[in-house]
Amino acid sequence: MIDKLSMFMVLARAEHFGRAAEELGITQPTLSSAIKSLEEQLGVQLVRRGSRYQGLTPEGARVLDWARRIVGDARAMQSEMQARRRGVSGLLRLGVIPTAMPRIAELTGPFLKRHPNAGVSILSRSSDEIREQIEALELDAGVTYLDSEPLGRVQALPLYRETYCLVTRDEDAGPVDWSEAAARPLCLLTPDMQNRRIVTRHLLDAGAEAMPRVESTSMLAILAHVATGDWAAILPRSLAQGLPLPSGVVARDLAGDGHLVGLVSARREPHPPLVEALWKTAESIEEIN
Repeated sequence: MIDKLSMFMVLARAEHFGRAAEELGITQPTLSSAIKSLEEQLGVQLVRRGSRYQGLTPEGARVLDWARRIVGDARAMQSEMQARRRGVSGLLRLGVIPTAMPRIAELTGPFLKRHPNAGVSILSRSSDEIREQIEALELDAGVTYLDSEPLGRVQALPLYRETYCLVTRDEDAGPVDWSEAAARPLCLLTPDMQNRRIVTRHLLDAGAEAMPRVESTSMLAILAHVATGDWAAILPRSLAQGLPLPSGVVARDLAGDGHLVGLVSARREPHPPLVEALWKTAESIEEIN
């Protein structure tokens, strides 16, 4: 049944029999047969069908929750047995918000040093994608914001506090307040990024509204506009420090306590060995500021 539940999870994510079958490396009739067999075993219809996939039934949505738990536990058991033979090994899939990328090696570096048979796939994801993909077993863990929006069904460990700065072509490199920053012609990240939502809230608290004429998911595109001298950007301090700023561009600190960024993973006991090893590494690292 576990194999069929895994197929059902892929179908629920792909929302298309053909795409799901291609991802699984099987034919579409084989996938359809497996889903029908699963429905017969459970005694309920899981998928609404017409000429094509039309979504999950209410029973299908509930079975999807169970499938994620059962398949997750089965994979964790298999990983633990492998770890007993070979130690911590395999590839850890880690989703990371873009603004945390400059600091991620402070976590993954010690982890890889402790576990030479392990590898890490570091994937740039939004905070929403990290939560969703951990729940769907597509990510093992993530590094994301902890105190700005609901975390969902994950457990969290703080790593550091993100503070912000105005990146601009100025002679003055001293601190600046949010209301002054709002008066600048701004380039900001796109509204689907949680960092942008955080920046918007800070500006509203200062009595201003974010009205950028340039929005981008690319930090390089934002900095390219700032380099012209006609634009400014509000970025996390760690990101401004981690990127090579164009000549003449300075990062001016913005007031505020910032927001916690930390490690998240599914609420599961015991954790798979790779996740447990990453968690222990994070706990051994002093908070970085």
